[in-house]
Amino acid sequence: MTQTSTTQVTVQGLLDTLQATRDVEWTADQLRASATLRRSLEAEADRARFVKPGDLVQPFTLAEVDGSQVVLTDLLADGPAVLIFFRFADCPACNTALSGYHLALAPHLRDLGVPLVAISPQIPEKLVEIKKRHGFEFLVASDLAYELIDAFGIGFDPDDASKRKSIENGHDLSAVLGNGRWTLPYPTVVVIDRDRVVRFADVHPNWMVRTEATTVLDTVRPLLAERVGSGR
Repeated sequence: MTQTSTTQVTVQGLLDTLQATRDVEWTADQLRASATLRRSLEAEADRARFVKPGDLVQPFTLAEVDGSQVVLTDLLADGPAVLIFFRFADCPACNTALSGYHLALAPHLRDLGVPLVAISPQIPEKLVEIKKRHGFEFLVASDLAYELIDAFGIGFDPDDASKRKSIENGHDLSAVLGNGRWTLPYPTVVVIDRDRVVRFADVHPNWMVRTEATTVLDTVRPLLAERVGSGR
């Protein structure tokens, strides 16, 4: 895909294409099970726990998959930062969504001087694959201790019956994540200003729905204007 076509890419459009492919390739039972699970996640999500604008983010340090560290104070040294939470490296919807952000969001944030960090609870040794696979130039970090996922109230666990069924189907999520846990984050975008205050938060229990790149940019640009106006 050429650089000129990136403005035509929408994250949700890519996810809708993925779903259209599944509609053709998956069995009726597979489609029904996926839709049922996504509806249940929407219905059961405790939205009162979700991160929201005005929350103060405590300092954190995460492991970046290339071996460096992601430190909040460094991210905010020159202005706001954008955090994108996703599930794990082999999640098809996450690969699709992050590819969309790579095309439609990351270049604009880079031009604006705004850091972008994609975050998963998966261990760095496994998580690095998604960065290598797509050649992401933005940071990809592991929230191995669920420091941010818990603080933002965006983690969820499948029930025992779902775990048993998953293991019977040969899918042990604790092994996939490599951390011994089954907790995943809801797909979430958080924009933090230079004072560590959340200025935008969008959480989607349905993993086939994600925040659009243009929405993030519409949030970030006024924060940069505030920075210029304050002389900081």
